Amino acid sequence: MVSGVLEVHGGAASFLLRHLVLLRGGASAMTLGHVVLGRDPGSLEATRAHERVHVAQYETWGPLFLPAYALASLLAAARGRHYYRDNPFERAARSGKPD
Repeated sequence: MVSGVLEVHGGAASFLLRHLVLLRGGASAMTLGHVVLGRDPGSLEATRAHERVHVAQYETWGPLFLPAYALASLLAAARGRHYYRDNPFERAARSGKPD
């Protein structure tokens, strides 16, 4: 536990992040509620601030977060933008502010 968030790395978490996400090369980390999956301890450290924004987004959106995130990606793609980089949830996480 780090600041009230369970961080999990290696094993199945690493496999999932490397092979089962829709990003080229996989992801370093991913937030699911108050759980952050990481490839390894270094990935968790490097992405901690970004993933904490996603934790705050989960707290705001609750069970609607995943559908809202997916819809935001679809809308970005439909507008000719990148489904990940231009997703407003990701832009907020990059800025460090959950809004």
